[in-house]
Amino acid sequence: MKKYKVSIALVLTVMLSLMIAGCEASKQARGVDEKVTLVDPALLQEGKSGQALLRYVNPNIDIRYYTKVMLDPVVMSKPEGASEDDIADLQKLVSNGHIIMRQELSKDYTIVDSPGPGTMRIQAGLLNAQKSKPVRLITSVTPIGAGLSLAKNFTTGKPTGVGEITGEMKITDAVTGEIIGEAVDKRVGGKNPNEIFNTWADANHAIEYWAKKLRFFLCKERRGANCTPPGNY
Repeated sequence: MKKYKVSIALVLTVMLSLMIAGCEASKQARGVDEKVTLVDPALLQEGKSGQALLRYVNPNIDIRYYTKVMLDPVVMSKPEGASEDDIADLQKLVSNGHIIMRQELSKDYTIVDSPGPGTMRIQAGLLNAQKSKPVRLITSVTPIGAGLSLAKNFTTGKPTGVGEITGEMKITDAVTGEIIGEAVDKRVGGKNPNEIFNTWADANHAIEYWAKKLRFFLCKERRGANCTPPGNY
């Protein structure tokens, strides 16, 4: 009987370990080396544990003033040599990124499509580790009020063009243009020993992590109650 109990305990331990490991589809990379396009590199400083790899927060801004968000389309440079199928999948990825961010931010803010008092403008972009042509952009376009539906069926089997994802974000006052904050972060595959994404779902999880992280950051900055940090993605 004792041996039987030990065997059950061992099986449960292994199952729990697999469940925990399986939830972490992405993890933070060790550093960022991509050339940013949205943020001002001169303002960025290295983030601490639990923060973006590079970040800036304007100390003179009171985030509690803002109650609305104007969310720009998410942009991503087209990788050199990308096939039509690759580009179609990347289009779905940036569209998903816009939808995920809107879903998260709409829990705390009114989403608007024009500047106004008390409105933050948020610009986000995805950078690829491969060489890319920055003048050719893939953008997400999701009008206010449109149905939110994440793309789940991708043409290619795995995201060869996004083995790792670097995201950059710029938050400004929608009226004055004053910078509220900036961040640059990189996520790599968490389930793969080579730290690359095996599926498009993993890439979506990395974007979902950033969206939840942004909501958590804004909650903390405005001293909100029950601010929830993102879990494993």
